[in-house]
Amino acid sequence: MPINFCASREGPLASPEKPLHGKRIVLTRAPEQAREWTQALEEMGAEVILLPAVTFFPAEPSGALDTALGSLSEFDWILFTSQNAVRFFSRRLKQLGLSLRPADSAGPPDGSARPCIAAVGPATAQAAAEAGFHVDYIAAHHSGESLARELFDSLAGRKILLPRSDRADDRLPTALRNSGAQTTEVVAYRTAAPGSLDPGILDRLRRAEVDAIVFASPSAYHNLSALMGSADTAALSAQVQFVAIGPTTARTLRETGARVALEAGEGASGAAALAASIAALYARDHVAAGKRAAQNQRE
Repeated sequence: MPINFCASREGPLASPEKPLHGKRIVLTRAPEQAREWTQALEEMGAEVILLPAVTFFPAEPSGALDTALGSLSEFDWILFTSQNAVRFFSRRLKQLGLSLRPADSAGPPDGSARPCIAAVGPATAQAAAEAGFHVDYIAAHHSGESLARELFDSLAGRKILLPRSDRADDRLPTALRNSGAQTTEVVAYRTAAPGSLDPGILDRLRRAEVDAIVFASPSAYHNLSALMGSADTAALSAQVQFVAIGPTTARTLRETGARVALEAGEGASGAAALAASIAALYARDHVAAGKRAAQNQRE
């Protein structure tokens, strides 16, 4: 049916007050995007190490994005698959002196009032709301393909605007085409590797002197792998817990042979939830280690 709406690694594992006490957790996000994660993890006792493995730039002006922004009323839906897509889309919209209808203005999916807006997950939806957009649908399962599946019956014959990174894969556009949607894909921002990464932190990674690495995008993983070597990075996942944000990132890691210790939802539904998920991961590992030790003693 169509949807009818628009410390030391040798120290104590943890303490009840600080469940991540003694854990060294690497965040590969840009500092401005990792701020809330850093705070939440530090509040749980973790030592947070920032290693921005990806950087973002606006799309070239006067391109396909500008053309689409100048004709938003022609679209039935805008699909946002990341916070960056929202950020660069809204920034360029303001630079051009354009706007969508106010955030509290819901519209039908026939395009008569404004395009309906869908988000891949809660963090992206929050970014859209903060940009002043009314979000009509949030994917229940936080991936672009899931978003297309969930809206499948509502997209046939509709005109869809898909603002994305220049390095996004073709899974979502393919799913949209299969639904019968008329999809306009535009580059809203460019994704690139940073000019350099802290060599001291890279050495710590190579020696597995951290406890976990959080990857928020496939690009962050690929960029780190390019510096460390793909095989060495995948092998590191046997010693360090790799945390992937969202199924797309998790799939990228697994396809390269890396072990994903934790697959968190898009944005982990908030920084506190991400920190809690990582703490729960270590709690499970601690219980499992205790059971193995007890079994060995019995044997």
